[in-house]
Amino acid sequence: MLRLLQATLVCGLWFAGAAGASALLTNMREVRPGEQPADVLAQAAQRPFPSFDPTRLQILPNSPGGSWVVVRTPPPWTPGERVLSVRHPGMGAVSLYDGNTLIATTSLEDFGPPLHGHGRLIFNVPASIPASRPLLLKFEGTSAPPGAVTISMDSWPDYLREDGSWMVFAAGSFAVMMTMALMALCFALILRDMTFGWYAAYLVCYALIQGLRSGFVFHPLEIQSLAGMADNLGAAATALSVSFAALFMLRFARVDEYVPLLRTPVLSFAVVMPLLVILRATGIGLFVGMAQLLLQPLVLLGALLLLAAGTLAAARGSRHAWFFLVGWTPLLILTALCGAQQQGMLAGAPWLPDAAIAMGAFEAIVLSIGLSDRALTIRHDRDRARELADSDPLTGLLNRRAWTEAAIEVLEQGLARPVAMLFFDLDHFKALNDRHGHAAGDKALVAVAAALRQELRPSDLLGRYGGEEFVALLQGVDRENATLIASRLCRRVHRLDVHVSTSDMLTVSIGVAMRTPADSVQSLIERADAAMYQAKLAGRNRVVCANHVGPVLVRRSDVR
Repeated sequence: MLRLLQATLVCGLWFAGAAGASALLTNMREVRPGEQPADVLAQAAQRPFPSFDPTRLQILPNSPGGSWVVVRTPPPWTPGERVLSVRHPGMGAVSLYDGNTLIATTSLEDFGPPLHGHGRLIFNVPASIPASRPLLLKFEGTSAPPGAVTISMDSWPDYLREDGSWMVFAAGSFAVMMTMALMALCFALILRDMTFGWYAAYLVCYALIQGLRSGFVFHPLEIQSLAGMADNLGAAATALSVSFAALFMLRFARVDEYVPLLRTPVLSFAVVMPLLVILRATGIGLFVGMAQLLLQPLVLLGALLLLAAGTLAAARGSRHAWFFLVGWTPLLILTALCGAQQQGMLAGAPWLPDAAIAMGAFEAIVLSIGLSDRALTIRHDRDRARELADSDPLTGLLNRRAWTEAAIEVLEQGLARPVAMLFFDLDHFKALNDRHGHAAGDKALVAVAAALRQELRPSDLLGRYGGEEFVALLQGVDRENATLIASRLCRRVHRLDVHVSTSDMLTVSIGVAMRTPADSVQSLIERADAAMYQAKLAGRNRVVCANHVGPVLVRRSDVR
């Protein structure tokens, strides 16, 4: 967020610098066959062409021959080298003439020797050309949509300052988008959740769209392999971005749960948009024309559908839908404004294309925060599910499966520390259920579990083995201490004052077994269970400790 704020500040400084560029007088008309640049300049001197404000976005006629633009610098004139800049020129080539002398020809996709601006076309106007002399720009005709251009003339120091500011802003914005995409991809691989994968794909497509429109992928990135592919690649990235955004929003905002009626329309857009890419890639005139005709209306309709689905999901309680709305709504508004600008509206806001880049970085940050929240939610839910799966629902102790798994891990640590096994069985528990009901039996189990948990250490492994049986695995406790602990537990259960009948209280019989090198968890349980059975036969409410030969009885008086 700090980097984005810094980039926004730099962008503001760049806009302020751009406002200080030298004022120009510009006129334009379409190119006619056989015309020479000097003749065009002479005609413009005698009868000026239609004028336009070069600081406001101007869409030039997309005629087959192209367009002429006459550029004049009003007094006072400053001598020296200057830089003529053309922003948002589209993909066509632009040439600068001094009379019939060609100064340079360049384009965003040009990787040759001429000067290359970052996000704009630039021409070096040498000091030998007086500042008072009009210059002529020729925008070559192209099949791609024309750009909405602004034109400025600056000194080299002013240009380099503005160019450096824009580079910091654009590089920072694209770096944020790609970093967030990489983070989402890592989450997708770690969590095996395609929600993060669709988000990463969407961010890459959006960054590619803005990189192509601004020329950033050509200069400074110098990706020459994309030369000549900007129009088709941009259209494909636009269609796929809507598709990936739809797939992402379906899972992220949980549309299935909160807005089930919109699931099918949103999913349909996710499927239809790649079909437009396929139609365009066929090269068949009918299919290509159909794809071009449908692309922009479907993109706008799909964006509005996602906005509506997100709004309804948020209104119905989807927490993550709010993250989607905060990131998506400003970007949708800017996209619509930029689209209107391409149709000749909002000419006084040449900063909109750069704002779309900054908003892409903002959206990446907001949605990444939302995805991080989703990852924490998923982890919490998984931990909770694991806890519920491992816990006995009545007593809250480990259930038999979870306790056995934990006991196996303890025994696998080796013989460095003694391990004692305690097997508990409540006395006359069936009689308690029969006389007082199962609700009373459940309360007794909960009370016994709480008493055992309070008496044992947090490190001791306590679980409910089944019915009225409990088990405990004590580490670092020798035979004598294990017997004393079991005797104390007998007294604690007896003091619970749970009446089985008028004369009998709820008690517990405990069998104790010390772990031997040959023991497994199952054999240890069997020996402790056998010792507990001996305690039952000896009169209950007592402890019996098993040895290697047979059980050793602890007298009843020892546990009173």
